Amino acid sequence: MQMTTFGRFIAALGAVALVVTVTSCGHGDNTAATSTASSEATAPAPTLPSAAPVTGPALPPFAPSPGVGADCQYPPSPDPAAKPAPRPQTGQIATDPAQIGLTIVTNMGRIPVQLANNESPCTVNSFVSLAQGAFFDNTDCHRLTAYHGGLAVLQCGDPKGDGTGGPGYQFADEYPADQFPPNDPALRQPVVYPRGTLAMANSGPNTNGSQFFMLYRDSLLQPSYTVFGTITPAGLAVLDKIAAAGVAGGADDGAPATEVTINSARLD
Repeated sequence: MQMTTFGRFIAALGAVALVVTVTSCGHGDNTAATSTASSEATAPAPTLPSAAPVTGPALPPFAPSPGVGADCQYPPSPDPAAKPAPRPQTGQIATDPAQIGLTIVTNMGRIPVQLANNESPCTVNSFVSLAQGAFFDNTDCHRLTAYHGGLAVLQCGDPKGDGTGGPGYQFADEYPADQFPPNDPALRQPVVYPRGTLAMANSGPNTNGSQFFMLYRDSLLQPSYTVFGTITPAGLAVLDKIAAAGVAGGADDGAPATEVTINSARLD
């Protein structure tokens, strides 16, 4: 998810609830103890602090339309690719199988995900193309947000590592934005994106690229960030470990305190 203000998450009070937006900085894309003897105890892994649950409307149920996956296009973005990127297949993309397994391998552990090919096929098509083309390999997850303001994300997918990089192309929003009429005021009202959601960052409508985020807690966001998968329980355990270590310097929003590098991302 990317915000309308580049390089920064913005929280604004909506008419009913807190609205938080996530953006990337670019125009087109918009984040131990070791035992030396068997008798020594290993320090427990950090755990997430407790937090009050967020409340608000749920994401709308997915209702497929004839347009889902019918004509996926990836026009050039205003900014050049931050790293050589394969261009995804264009045109009609099959929505079968409904789910596609992919594993993001990081220095902190493996994060298996299930991609929602039936709901956001153009997004999944792009993500798989980038993953299989090694675009995400050896890139850092550049942003972590603490749970202040109802937003709890790890954001990745920028080879530049500063929130400004993308693949050199952009593409249209899918679920849940496609469940609303164009310019519907409801697109500006926050809904609860549940823990374990995998979604795209953007810098405005239809500016998806390569940056994506993973939610480690339920979060309030406008329904303008394309959801394209879910994180498995094993992946959430890794995400929790990253989040529990906090943001560098004790900030609310910034680089993770523990560096997180994607070694690879490939189909299962």
